[in-house]
Amino acid sequence: MKAAVYYEGGQPLKIENVDDPAPEADEVIIEVKHCGICGTDLHATEEHSPASLTGTIMGHEFAGEIVAMGKDAPEGWKVGDRLTTLPMLGCGKCVPCLTGEPWTCKQKKISGVDIPGGFSQYTKVDLNQSVKLPESVSWKEGALVEPLAIGLHAVRRAGNMEGKNILIVGGGPVGVAVALWVRFFGARKVVVSELEKGRAEMSLKYGATDIIDAKGDVGGQFAEICGGPPDVVYECVGLPGMIMNCLMLAPHRSTLVVVGFCTQPDTFVPALAMANEITMQFVVAWDKRDFQFVVDMIASDRIDVEGLITDVVSFDQFSDAFEALRKPEHQVKVLLDPFA
Repeated sequence: MKAAVYYEGGQPLKIENVDDPAPEADEVIIEVKHCGICGTDLHATEEHSPASLTGTIMGHEFAGEIVAMGKDAPEGWKVGDRLTTLPMLGCGKCVPCLTGEPWTCKQKKISGVDIPGGFSQYTKVDLNQSVKLPESVSWKEGALVEPLAIGLHAVRRAGNMEGKNILIVGGGPVGVAVALWVRFFGARKVVVSELEKGRAEMSLKYGATDIIDAKGDVGGQFAEICGGPPDVVYECVGLPGMIMNCLMLAPHRSTLVVVGFCTQPDTFVPALAMANEITMQFVVAWDKRDFQFVVDMIASDRIDVEGLITDVVSFDQFSDAFEALRKPEHQVKVLLDPFA
């Protein structure tokens, strides 16, 4: 099969022919229909601090169709079923695995990190952590479930959004997903600060009520729009210095939610957070109920998300498209079509 393989930080992924995966007794193999490029994929392959192992097939935002099943695969599934999945294999026996929270399974293996991921034509998945896709959910929409679930999880963890004024710093895929869900759950004003014009304008289609110039006085612009400071600040960039920047924007007894996945050392001044009695909420990933909720909302037309996809590329275009996201322009979500 074809796959995009990582070898060295700062170098493009290489498109190669590799062996097809084979399922263990309790696993299944899916044909990958689409797989999205995530910011964590970009961070993990940076030249200054690569976090991926050489020879890794990355990719964890995927949807696909079952093409092979191990003899002990869970009941209720069959070849031809459509699915998306939490991108990891758990032990399947511990409490986190059994309750749909395999992120804390001590034996977990993460797709695209510990096991080959979705930048390939076929990959293996854990049906215990998979969610069936109704026919009303397209393959493209299925590949959006994972990033949308991250945004949903971040909003749920921060509590009630009803009537609140929200500042989202960063208008990439995660920032847009957060904007969608805070608005969905009743926020009054949803203001996105983003440098790139195309991304900022996309956020207006998916939850944001206003956008502001990230190069200007963010706090002043927000106060002018909302009549005061934010109730909740979401950090959705994931670069060193952003937590401190957001702390400086967070008023007394507000909440700062850190969603941006930063893989480098960072610092902030605890005294500033203490003086303002800031509630800091760090979030990561999702659980199975987040995936199911996103699928249900797409299937019932409660949310319309396919417009988040700005590019769909083949393997011939993939390495260039991946590198272009290091300095994005119009791109929000870029999907690989492994069979194009």
